[in-house]
Amino acid sequence: MSPDRQDDAIVQLCSRWLARHIGNPELAAALAGADAAQLQPGQAEAVAELRDALAEAGDARTPTLEVVLRETIEALALGV
Repeated sequence: MSPDRQDDAIVQLCSRWLARHIGNPELAAALAGADAAQLQPGQAEAVAELRDALAEAGDARTPTLEVVLRETIEALALGV
């Protein structure tokens, strides 16, 4: 993951997941390498919630996971 803009890199990963270019394991692995210290507190919390949702979903693309992922994108885009 790019050290320059952690938020942009995570949004790009989430977009790739939404387009079905990567699956849950790839997204989870990439998020494991994300540096939460480079994010705003609300952004870091959203990424943590996404990590939890991915762990709970396993390999399944659940509606709940998609909602959490979209909320994460929103938090990252708004810089909250």
